[in-house]
Parts: sequence; structure tokens; C-alpha cells
Amino acid sequence: MSAIIHRLREKTADTEKLTINVGYVDLGHIDLLTQEGFYSNRSDFIRTAIRNQLAAHADAVKQSIVRHTLEIGLRCFRREDLEAVQAAGEKLRIKVVGLTIIAADVPPELARATIESLTVLGALQASPAVKSALADRIS
Repeated sequence: MSAIIHRLREKTADTEKLTINVGYVDLGHIDLLTQEGFYSNRSDFIRTAIRNQLAAHADAVKQSIVRHTLEIGLRCFRREDLEAVQAAGEKLRIKVVGLTIIAADVPPELARATIESLTVLGALQASPAVKSALADRIS
């Protein structure tokens, strides 16, 4: 009996790791609040603080997104998408707040031929070769 193996699609991470420096006293306060049960851990505290600041500045963020004509969320560009852009003789000006993925099967030449500019406020996932090909177009 032969086994059939199906490769599952790789799951895209829904978070990005940040490294921050925090003063010892602030860190002690965070640990105290965690110890007292206000937060489950340091990361929980930091995520909550970030959400609170984003909520406090929500109007300014919305206005900026409209002013800069940014897309919000996950934007994925597959080889077929870029080939269609190329066939139409067009170029993309990509502006995303969130995660932009340029699929692994996109060759650097196709990316360079179809992407005029790339602005990502968040994270960009692309092969090192594609990132290199677009280096002068990424802001």
C-alpha cells in the first residue's frame, strides 16, 4: 500500500516580532502588573499598550490612510497577477498598511518589470532575489 503525501500550504504568520528596549524601572512595573494578574505576560501588556495608543490616534491614522491612498490588511501578488499586469502594459504602485506578500514563484525580472514602487508599512514577505531587484523602488 503506497502512501500519498499532500503538502499543506504554508501558513503565513499573522504577527511580526519586534524587539524593544525598555528601562529597568518600566520593566519592573510591567512585571509587577503581570505578577498581580492584570496581564498574562509582558507581551500581553505591550500588545495592550499598542492597541490603546492606536485607538487614541485612530482618527489621525484613518486620515493618513485616506491621504496616502493606502490599502489595509494582507495583499498578495502571485505570478499570474503580475503576468496579467505585464500583459496589460501597466505598472503597479503598491501602498499597503499590513502585510504584503510577493509569492515565491515570482521571478525578480517579472517583479521589476511590473512594480514601479512599493511602500509597505508593516511587513514585506518576498524572496531575497525579489527584494534585491526592487531595492531601489521600496520606500
